[in-house]
Amino acid sequence: MSLETTLVLLKPDAIEKQIVGSVTSRFEAAGLRIRGVKMFRFEDALLREHYAHIADKPFFPEVQRFMQRSPVIALALEGENAVVRMRELLGPTDSKKASKGTIRGDFGVDVMVNVCHASDSADTAAVELKRFFKDGELF
Repeated sequence: MSLETTLVLLKPDAIEKQIVGSVTSRFEAAGLRIRGVKMFRFEDALLREHYAHIADKPFFPEVQRFMQRSPVIALALEGENAVVRMRELLGPTDSKKASKGTIRGDFGVDVMVNVCHASDSADTAAVELKRFFKDGELF
């Protein structure tokens, strides 16, 4: 096992449904510790950088509208094998395929409206954490 820090973004649907406390309590109950938290609105440049892998896709404007319709919350979470454990807690990206008992299975709607974004690897987490947290903002 290795101690890791991963990034999670609580998406607009989590904010709008007022389930932030319910979701973060699951993270803490799983033994993950909050090392950083920040609420912000996505500006176009940051959104395009974060979603660079789909920014040229025809559906990107829909993703952009969704992710900019309300603030999001960035969390830096630390724990043993945090990346894999977070992905297990969330369930599959497509909420329709997620089992009940997972966060997306309990609160998500589809592939986009799925409560959270989470880093998919330790390498991705390192890049994403630097994207959303400056030096001195992780504790």
